[in-house]
Amino acid sequence: MRRWTLSYSSVLRSTGSIRIGWIVVSENAERYRRVASGFTQRVSAIHGDTWSLPAPCAGWVALDIVRHLVDWVPPFLADGAGVTLVVEPSVDTDPVAAWLSLSDGIQSLLDDPEQAGRSFDHSHVGHHRLDDAVMMFILPDVLIHTWDLARATGLDETLEADEVVRMFDGIHEVDALLRESGQYGPKIEVAAAADVQTQLIAFLGRRP
Repeated sequence: MRRWTLSYSSVLRSTGSIRIGWIVVSENAERYRRVASGFTQRVSAIHGDTWSLPAPCAGWVALDIVRHLVDWVPPFLADGAGVTLVVEPSVDTDPVAAWLSLSDGIQSLLDDPEQAGRSFDHSHVGHHRLDDAVMMFILPDVLIHTWDLARATGLDETLEADEVVRMFDGIHEVDALLRESGQYGPKIEVAAAADVQTQLIAFLGRRP
């Protein structure tokens, strides 16, 4: 399983905050909430032997998608910002609860202005605000693995449209890095008139 993801930083930078009534809410927090909700909907619909169905990522089954996120995100945040996310129970014990534990921990960081604005400095990906690091590295992984989980288990594959556009608009500039990383297969050719999600999935080496 791959440990680090590539950044689409040109399109995933912090965009400030939005006001709902008298409450000022971080736009980054809301963006993560929307994408994570999509993953939660899929993971909550999977039961029993469905977790053993093969996933689009070579050698993985559906359960491995959740395991991947639980395995790499906590040490990534700990290394970069000294943040400790305790994920309980284990993926093998209860994959839904493990995902919710991880995602709720991330959301709590983004919802807290002091935590969201803390320094994130990582040897692999450089220096950022913590919330920007989540947007640049974690959110795209959750987004794409939502599709992987849906494809593996026969669930709705429709992703959060705004984030699909953001990611696709910025991904071309890192095309060479994607291929050199060994984490993605060759681009799949699709019709020029294909929708943006189809083009993004194909660009990442998955067959729509």
